[in-house]
Amino acid sequence: MIDTGSVAWVLASTALVLLMTPALGLFYGGMVRKKNFISVLMLVFASLMIVILQWFLIGYSLVFGTDVLVIGGLEHLGLNGVEFGTTLGLQIPDLLFAAFQMTFTGLTLAIIVSGVAERVKFGAFLLFGVLWTTFVYDPIAHWLWGGGWLQQLGALDFAGGTVVHISAGFGALALAIYIGKRSGFGSYNFHPQNIPLTFFAGGVLLFGWMGFNGGSALAANELAIHAIVVTLISAAAGTISWMIANWRHGKPSSLGFISGTIAGLGAITPAAGFVNMWAALLIGTVAGILCYYALIWRVKKGFDESLDAWSIHGVGGFWGTIACGIFATATVGGVSGLIEGNAYLLGIQILDACVTAVFAFGATYLLAWVVDKTVGLRVSEDEEYIGLDLTLHGEMVR
Repeated sequence: MIDTGSVAWVLASTALVLLMTPALGLFYGGMVRKKNFISVLMLVFASLMIVILQWFLIGYSLVFGTDVLVIGGLEHLGLNGVEFGTTLGLQIPDLLFAAFQMTFTGLTLAIIVSGVAERVKFGAFLLFGVLWTTFVYDPIAHWLWGGGWLQQLGALDFAGGTVVHISAGFGALALAIYIGKRSGFGSYNFHPQNIPLTFFAGGVLLFGWMGFNGGSALAANELAIHAIVVTLISAAAGTISWMIANWRHGKPSSLGFISGTIAGLGAITPAAGFVNMWAALLIGTVAGILCYYALIWRVKKGFDESLDAWSIHGVGGFWGTIACGIFATATVGGVSGLIEGNAYLLGIQILDACVTAVFAFGATYLLAWVVDKTVGLRVSEDEEYIGLDLTLHGEMVR
């Protein structure tokens, strides 16, 4: 039976998550060079636009259609049969559920922009985005949320730690390795063009995350409230622990400060509906430290994953997915983890995180190769030197 309060909350949450994509564009845009600011905004916002169409035409069906081996069936093409009823057994219409899930898909593809920022062809990325959403995101989402094999085994992902953050983070790393470093990377200092913009956009992402995690309760109830509270606790813990780790090696930077916030948010996402507040504090604390040192490792290895989706989203989501298997408590989400004697859940969460990371990395690398061999993935050296705003879009920030 439809509950109007739940409908209102999930409608609001859909709007909050939708806002996160342009916020991510500003978050990334502040970290690139001025000559590529518009390019990054275009890549991020275009990710959302092409996903909306892909989701309507085929994506929803591939995720939530009847399980066929490792993907959903085609019975919901064009959102066929997805109307205002409640065939899914929720307190909201199926069509609202589809819209809410669509915003997650668009944000996930947008996160991957991190791996190719300042050096990718716009048209090539659009082609890659359609392929990646169809052949990487949709299968993973089906496995965890659409009745697929990981869900059948009992794997938990409350709001996208696996589906969104591991897939996007490890996908971004694969893209960065395939496309190669930006010209001059390691030789020149690529200063972020507007750190205050990134800091502000991070605050907007924190605001949107209330719908991201709180809305994943899919009802206006106690679980939604709990998810919001633990999300805030983890975000704060991740911020402070990253700052302390950063401080030990220099000065507490504002860019690191807001990065720690995102690390805490990504880590709690898979567990927000399953762990208590003390566990959230620990999850966020570990996330801030772990993601900080993952970033340091990435830099030392020379991987030009420009905007750190892997070290923050990928590693944070990986840790949070495993932590859910440790700290899940029956009093919150009805499932016990390792601490309450259920070692099986921890094993499944480890399997979930590892399989998703390997699949996302490998499949993304393969798709990057396919796109590169067909239309070419990277801009010319001259275009990169001049800047993609002017060479690809005929515009520039003055």
